[in-house]
Parts: sequence; C-alpha cells; structure tokens
Amino acid sequence: MSGWLGRALSRYLEGERPAAQPYVSQDFEALCRTLRVGDVLLVEGRARVSTAIKYLTQSTWSHAAICVRDRRGGGECELVEVTLAEGCHRVPLSKYRGYNTRICRAAALGDDERAAVAAFAESRIGLTYDTRNIIDLARYLLPTPPVPVRWRRQMLAFGSGDPTRAICSSLIAQAFQSVRYPILPTIRMLRASGGTRHQRQEIWHIRHHSLFVPRDFDLSPYFAVIKPTLEVGFDHRRIQWAQSDPQAPADGIGAVDAGPEAGASGKIMG
Repeated sequence: MSGWLGRALSRYLEGERPAAQPYVSQDFEALCRTLRVGDVLLVEGRARVSTAIKYLTQSTWSHAAICVRDRRGGGECELVEVTLAEGCHRVPLSKYRGYNTRICRAAALGDDERAAVAAFAESRIGLTYDTRNIIDLARYLLPTPPVPVRWRRQMLAFGSGDPTRAICSSLIAQAFQSVRYPILPTIRMLRASGGTRHQRQEIWHIRHHSLFVPRDFDLSPYFAVIKPTLEVGFDHRRIQWAQSDPQAPADGIGAVDAGPEAGASGKIMG
C-alpha cells in the first residue's frame, strides 16, 4: 500500500504546470551546439515539486541534469537526470526545449575527466527513489513551508530512507567528487606547522553530496556559466527593432519579434 501511494504521489508531484513561469526566449539549436559532455544543465522546472525545491533552495533552478553525449560524438545530445517518478535515467536534450536553462561547465576538467564524470552518472542509471517513504514525498506537498531560511536546505535531506536520490544535484555532485573536482568545498583555515598566527593553511573538505542543490553549480567559483547565444556568435547590429508600435518606447526597447535577421537569438526580449 505504501508503495502504491508513493508512486501515485510521485506522479502528482512530477506533474507539470505549463504556466508556472514565463519563458525567456532562447535558441535551442545554439544550446545543442554548445553543450559538452560533463556540462551541468540547470533547469527552471514546471513540476509541482519544483515550486517547493525553488523555495527551499532560494533559487530559480529546481532541477539539474548532466550531459553524457554531445554533438561532437555524433547524434543528438543526451542527459542523465534523477526524478521522483523514474529515478536515474537517460533523456534527450529535446525534453527541455522551451524551458529556461543554464549551462554550468567545470572550468579545469580535461576530456578524460569529463568522460569519467559522464561514465559515473551513466553507471547509476536504474537507481530508483524509494516511493514507500511517504513522509519524504509529502514534504513537497507544501510548496512554501514556514521554516527559517537556515533550515530549508536541510529539509531536502530529511527522511528515514534515501531521499537524496530525489534531488538530482546529489548524483551530479557525486560524479564530480569521483574525479575530486570541487563544487563548493568547505574550506577551513588552520595555522601552518611552525608558522606564526598570521600564517594559515587552507584545508579543503569534501561536502557530503546530499547537501548539494542545483543552484550550487551556478554559485560555484569553479564552474563557468555558458550562454549559448553568445557562444555561437551574437551581433546586436543585426536586430531589426520594431518601429511601428505607437506604444513602444522612443529608444525601441521592448519585446519584439527580431525576425530572421536576428541571427542565433531568435526573438529578443528587451
């Protein structure tokens, strides 16, 4: 009975609300051309559970997936992600066409290390979330629980089972930790051996993977934010601004259809 209720609750929480947030116009083809193996794709989700995650993490981003196949390998881009209903599985990048997304790229990884990170994620395909932990799932039914900010992140790791599998960023954090790449490590300053009190030594500690959330990859100083429209080449001089709308500002700033001459950016939102 618990398993049945858990699966039903998972399907409900993963249900999408298309009008959940406005879509910022992006060029999906540019996203496909820019994404590389090992990149983290952050997503502003539309599922019911996304509202709770965005509130608890105080972030725009409610979901994260990792690229395991890019255009350079031939074929279409593929991601590995973790969801409540399906656990860890592979999806095409086209699943997130029309979503607000952000690419976060580990700045110092070599190709072999990128492949190792992707392989780690792929090796976890098939892991499932224990839907019998009804309490773990029920916490997402209240999108904005009245708890202090300092406790919100801990709520994502609450439960008696293995709730961290419901948070996609936990798997991705483990993948990068497997090649000892930092995300947001805990750094403590210690007095250097034989040194004065002004001399300190940085000791880096690996934070437990269950404590990572999607926005940590955005905040990390070791991940670069990649914007596909700029990567494929953007020239503002090619934009055809609308001039016929009497309600438009004199300087032409506003939401317009840039037309085919706008290059890779498509519709430009002013």
